Amino acid sequence: MSPLDELLLLRPGWKDLVQILLVAAGLYRLLLLVQRTRAMQMLLGLVLVASVYLAAVLLGLDLIRYLLAQLFQYGAIAALVVFQPELRSALARLGQSRMMRVFARMEESQVVDEIVEAVERLCRSKIGAIIAIEQNVGLEEYADTGSPVEARVSAEMLNTIFTPYSPLHDGAVLISGDQIRAAGAILPLTQYSVSDRSLGTRHRAALGLSEETDAVVVVVSEETSRVSVARAGRFERDVSSERLREILEGTVPETAAGIGLRIARGG
Repeated sequence: MSPLDELLLLRPGWKDLVQILLVAAGLYRLLLLVQRTRAMQMLLGLVLVASVYLAAVLLGLDLIRYLLAQLFQYGAIAALVVFQPELRSALARLGQSRMMRVFARMEESQVVDEIVEAVERLCRSKIGAIIAIEQNVGLEEYADTGSPVEARVSAEMLNTIFTPYSPLHDGAVLISGDQIRAAGAILPLTQYSVSDRSLGTRHRAALGLSEETDAVVVVVSEETSRVSVARAGRFERDVSSERLREILEGTVPETAAGIGLRIARGG
């Protein structure tokens, strides 16, 4: 067989390309599910162990290769037991993915309506609030800092949570799909200096979360009753109900010129 014939055998067909794309999409989705969880630490550990095993094979280190082979044989079963909560959470999130949204229990428009109504009520009552809406990046790490709720999104529930002097009113509410996942959650403050001194702890926490994840974070100021939205490390101030609805429905580009307000850092 000539070298040209060998190259032709390696030429991928359309089926091969489809399979490659499906596998790549599956791996990408898997990484999104496990990032910021103990499962990601486990995955990195497996990569390290596999690298050591490969080095042992290449260098002829039979004892190390044998021990690692035994670890691979029984380690998978142990991992399933130890990381069962993470696997269950990942499967649950897979069911909430955008590809499966057609099977969701509540229409997205309903969720947006409930959030907008809740924000309007909070503004009228001059009650401060911070609401984080999960996107592709999971918020499990931050949900663990609060109290689990697992209730359907509703304006009444959100207003109840943020009622002054209630046990959970100081923290953030985390929304995943059509569910309020946690309340009273602690969010990371932005690590950058903020020139606008009027921004309080809620605003800094919203900005910090938007820097670390792709969540959309809505903040209601207790002092001014103004609404702000943090996305991708940017703040948009004085957001109206109509504008908030557009943002939550994803109808307006995130970096629309002249609308988003970038918080000045440094100085």
